[in-house]
Amino acid sequence: MGGETDMNANTLFILAAVVILIVLAILAFVLGRREAHNRLTPLTGLAFAFVLAGILFGADRLIAYSLMGIGVIMAIYDIIRRPK
Repeated sequence: MGGETDMNANTLFILAAVVILIVLAILAFVLGRREAHNRLTPLTGLAFAFVLAGILFGADRLIAYSLMGIGVIMAIYDIIRRPK
């Protein structure tokens, strides 16, 4: 019975995280149209997809954390590589 509460809490957390990421993506897309020099690169989009996939595959922690880690590393690489 205690497992059901944990499952519902995890599901709500994952749903909240996905909603927040979608809202941030929409904001980045809308605000990115105003400033041409702040466009998302394909690498940033791929990093975002890896983090989102990590959240969606949260049931298996090894896979979830691996996907999120790959996404974060890709995002950091893109930040360092991006010209100023």
